[in-house]
Amino acid sequence: MSVKTIEELFVHELSDIYSAEKQLTKALPRLARAADHPALAEGFTNHLAETQGQIERIDQIVEILDIRLKRIKCAAMEGLIEEGKEVIDSIEAGPLRDAALIGGAQKVEHYEIAAYGTLAALAKQLGYDQALPLLLETLEEEKATDIKLTKLAEQGGNQRAAREAKAA
Repeated sequence: MSVKTIEELFVHELSDIYSAEKQLTKALPRLARAADHPALAEGFTNHLAETQGQIERIDQIVEILDIRLKRIKCAAMEGLIEEGKEVIDSIEAGPLRDAALIGGAQKVEHYEIAAYGTLAALAKQLGYDQALPLLLETLEEEKATDIKLTKLAEQGGNQRAAREAKAA
């Protein structure tokens, strides 16, 4: 990564999150199939559509700013997705796997919140007034998804996993 200016940093960070979102579109269907609870499966499916909209917003930013994204692979998202695969492979379908999937999904959301927060701050600093609202819209979606995941965990996901463990 050879970044020498704040503009180059913005392009690098935008390229990184673009890669992350693309990777996520491939992983979400697998997570939906692995979820036991219908609400969790539906949440993953809904987030896929939202993620596709976020990719479209990045495409809009690229067009507005007349920039070219770098062809990079987001290593952080790659690792988070690999963790999700390990959960699916190592934990039997049911409440415990759902609890682990929720935790993994929140790690993804927290990464995305950090990435979009950084991009929004850079866009503001650079005066990218047309890009900023698009980044902030995605940031708010990521925060809302994190809240939904927390509610799923608090409204029974973790309790079902605990009851299952006590019964075993």
